Amino acid sequence: MERKRVLTVLRTLQNCYPEAKTALNFASPFELLVATMLSAQSTDRQVNRITDHLFRLYRTPGEYAALEPEELARHIRGVGLYQAKSRNIVAAARLLVEKFGGKVPGNMEDLVQLPGVGRKTANVVLANAFGQPAIAVDTHVFRVANRIGLARSKDVRGTEEDLRRCIPRSKWSDAHHWLIYHGRQVCRARNPRCDECAIEELCETGRQTNKTGD
Repeated sequence: MERKRVLTVLRTLQNCYPEAKTALNFASPFELLVATMLSAQSTDRQVNRITDHLFRLYRTPGEYAALEPEELARHIRGVGLYQAKSRNIVAAARLLVEKFGGKVPGNMEDLVQLPGVGRKTANVVLANAFGQPAIAVDTHVFRVANRIGLARSKDVRGTEEDLRRCIPRSKWSDAHHWLIYHGRQVCRARNPRCDECAIEELCETGRQTNKTGD
């Protein structure tokens, strides 16, 4: 997609979702890290229900590091894969205490060393906790970006690289949220609402569909 169309798509999405931001509740970089780790295969609403209780009990890496995974698992049973997540969260907290002075690092290289933390989670933390330009590619971003033509990749990492190339760096974090909102509200995985889409004429899939229909 040429730069002019990219900028038009971004401007249109911004107008559609001016208040777009992370739906996860957090009060510190570590709380966002935990919430994001819990969010895999779970809804933000489920995670917020869990963390509303969890963050009242435990707040710091040191407090989580002192737990056994089985103990944490009892508090997060409402999310998918809770046993694996409890092991990763406790292990990540212990590494934060042992290697990073009990603080969440503000760079990709160190974040992905933490158990259970991949590029998506790291990018969410960098963007929302540290205010750094970052594009986290979740299922919505992957689907929408490749559907509309901002990316042309069959995998998450390739999609992230495509988006980093075509979207101005100053818009990376915002674009992540705009694409998520659009994927949830309009460009759904099943039965996308193309007739309600503000960027249908700019969307490569939409344009191809309309051309075929003609």
